[in-house]
Amino acid sequence: MFLSIAEMVCPVILMFLLGWVCHRRQIFSFEGLGGIKSLVSRMLLPVVLFNAFFSAEYSGKIALTFGVVYLSCALGLAAGFLLRRLVRPYGRFLPFLTTNFEGGMMGYALFGLLYPGQTGVFAMADIGQTLAAFTFFMITLQAVSTGRSQPKALLRDAVRNPVLIAIVLGVVLGATGVGKLVLGSAVGGLVQRVIDFIAAPVSGLILVIVGYELSFRRELMRPVLITVGLRLAVMAALLALVSAVIFSIIPFDRQLFTALLLAYSLPAPFIIPLYADLSGDGEYLSTTLSMQTLVSILLFIGIAAYSLAA
Repeated sequence: MFLSIAEMVCPVILMFLLGWVCHRRQIFSFEGLGGIKSLVSRMLLPVVLFNAFFSAEYSGKIALTFGVVYLSCALGLAAGFLLRRLVRPYGRFLPFLTTNFEGGMMGYALFGLLYPGQTGVFAMADIGQTLAAFTFFMITLQAVSTGRSQPKALLRDAVRNPVLIAIVLGVVLGATGVGKLVLGSAVGGLVQRVIDFIAAPVSGLILVIVGYELSFRRELMRPVLITVGLRLAVMAALLALVSAVIFSIIPFDRQLFTALLLAYSLPAPFIIPLYADLSGDGEYLSTTLSMQTLVSILLFIGIAAYSLAA
């Protein structure tokens, strides 16, 4: 089992460290990193997400998981507001660090290592938090960071977002049976081969991006560590609640539970700095996301062991 775990974990750690080395040695600049991010987020990742939902098996299980995960994200946000005073003076953004998870930039990549070609299972856990991210999460984030909300602007940005477009298109085609029809046709092998070829470098590139942005400042360590601890506690409670609700209604599914384990161990969404006016809290937020990412990779070792257990 040790070698099997190493086969999944070592590539993650090595690509993560490669990103860190690229930063330290300035193999490419932050401008170059921005180009890689754009390629992944606007071109490659949408293909991965489209494929996950396009090829997913749609049933009441997906609807149930979607609803429960969506509500859990709302509970995580509420918990963050209640706990803000514990990380003063950085508590303004705590609610957004105790809810949702970075499914797009990390979850699919890591789940693909656990169960190659079966990211549709992780999509069941991710679709609820994705919708949450583009609804109450974004509206509340903008209201907190600017003092006002602009629902129309947020809706416009969401409609134009390649990731959301890919998810919606994948859900529509998958749920209506078009996905099965295409994949089962004479061109199904060609379509899947093209998608797999485009998606192949995504996991490695995402981990390089995450490793490149890893940064720590000693003076921020206390509030950052408190924040990381609070997120772990809140997400563990939410995982227990979500699992209890889902598996009290449907039979226990080991792959789905593994997807939930992974989802609730991931860091908070990396989109927070893109949509918030940080005004002095930028380093705290960046360092917290970096630390959460490191913790997530460590937790992945245990999840990998669980996925391999009989």
